[in-house]
Amino acid sequence: MNAASIDTGHAGHMDAIYRSQRHIYDLTRKYYLLGRDALIDGIAPPPGGSVLEIGCGTGRNLIAAARRWPDARFYGIDISEAMLQTARAKVAKAGLSDRIVLAQGDATAFNAETLFGTATFDRIFQSYTLSMIPGWHEAIREAAVKLAPAGRLDVVDFGQQEGLPGAFKTLLFAWLAKFDVAPRAALQPALIEIASEIGGTPQFTALYRGYAWSGRITRGAA
Repeated sequence: MNAASIDTGHAGHMDAIYRSQRHIYDLTRKYYLLGRDALIDGIAPPPGGSVLEIGCGTGRNLIAAARRWPDARFYGIDISEAMLQTARAKVAKAGLSDRIVLAQGDATAFNAETLFGTATFDRIFQSYTLSMIPGWHEAIREAAVKLAPAGRLDVVDFGQQEGLPGAFKTLLFAWLAKFDVAPRAALQPALIEIASEIGGTPQFTALYRGYAWSGRITRGAA
């Protein structure tokens, strides 16, 4: 995918949100983006396998994953060029530029072969991105069809706070809305639907009394 095929309106909107925030993003988000590290610990790519993060932001997750799984190859896309500037600098500072490849791309439609020279991946993950993507169904579907045989898509994002006090949910959702973040109440049925489309198996788990939701699609072997 080249720059012309990116949703420039959404890309510009994300740049506007994160042009300043990207400098403090990792410091502030570690307190409430729960479940990210558990996702990374569970990726378990095959030896020499490929891992793609869709919505890689500052590169924080990719760096942690590359350190956790040193035999794998890592790739990341983000629609925000501002975020990618930070990610490239962080990856270089971590000494991982030879193992992590970054590119600008739209989660809902991107050509992995053009961007990275590979069409499918053993593992794909989306961490707290679906709640910020207007076409989030398409983002899940786009990831699912890019899974290699026996590949796996893992997602974690805000849940519906179903086990927490109603006042907490009201305050949290109002605060998230200021950053155009909308937790996806239909995440579980979307995972089931898209898993069926590719002949895969869905899984879904509520974390921390519903504060976060974790989902997975495992593609069948060839």
